[in-house]
Amino acid sequence: MEKYFSFEEFVELITQYTPKVIGAILTLIIGFWLAGFLTKIVKRILIKRKIDESVRPFLASLVNVAIKIMVLIAVAGMFGVETTSFVAIFGALAFAIGMALQGSLAHFASGILLLTFKPYRVGDLVEIGGGKTGKVEEIQIFNTVLSTLDNKRVIVPNSVVTNNVITNISGQDTIGVELTFGIGYNDDIDKARNIILNVGKECKYILDEPAQAVVVSELGDSSVNLATRPFVKSEHYWDTYFFMQENVKKAFDREGISIPFPQMDVHMDK
Repeated sequence: MEKYFSFEEFVELITQYTPKVIGAILTLIIGFWLAGFLTKIVKRILIKRKIDESVRPFLASLVNVAIKIMVLIAVAGMFGVETTSFVAIFGALAFAIGMALQGSLAHFASGILLLTFKPYRVGDLVEIGGGKTGKVEEIQIFNTVLSTLDNKRVIVPNSVVTNNVITNISGQDTIGVELTFGIGYNDDIDKARNIILNVGKECKYILDEPAQAVVVSELGDSSVNLATRPFVKSEHYWDTYFFMQENVKKAFDREGISIPFPQMDVHMDK
């Protein structure tokens, strides 16, 4: 009768593979513990060197994943798996996944560029992604998260950001608030100029230097347009913009300065 089971072979297998299994388990435990330990050290180094807070989680997670992959390859080698072929298979798999997720990889590459060159930081007021304006809440690997003035959460893919013009409104610490006010052709330009300057003095956000000025920017079809550009701290941009819009209108009304609006004259022939 054919022998299906051999106790001696079973013992031999146990003897042969038990050290490998124990070694693999110990390697996994120590390797994964080491990955966590080194990740914490990397985080501390990044904090000590004052690396941007939006870059720290990405670099730390990159170190963690890289160490864990090396540990898994080492464990596979302990069981006789050819690591070179394993790496080749892993590379081919990564290539196939990359082809399937090439759009996501474009966002990933753009995220690396944003985190490296830092055209904006968390907390900056920006205009990105073809006209999306808001405060930067997060810079993720695939997306940038904005909080708009009306408290909407806007998620912009990073490749869309890098393929468009990036305007960092708060990137220069101070910023000029572009404002234009139209008055009628019969109104006094100097009087309107003084009104705008006086309203500017009432605004607590407007800086003394550079001094605010008011100039005639255009002789329009139905109005004389006066332009002013008061400078403020970048975080007070919208507060100043809304203050000036409202209070200049109120001051014009009090002083009898008209604000023309589009109109049409119709001539009837008898």
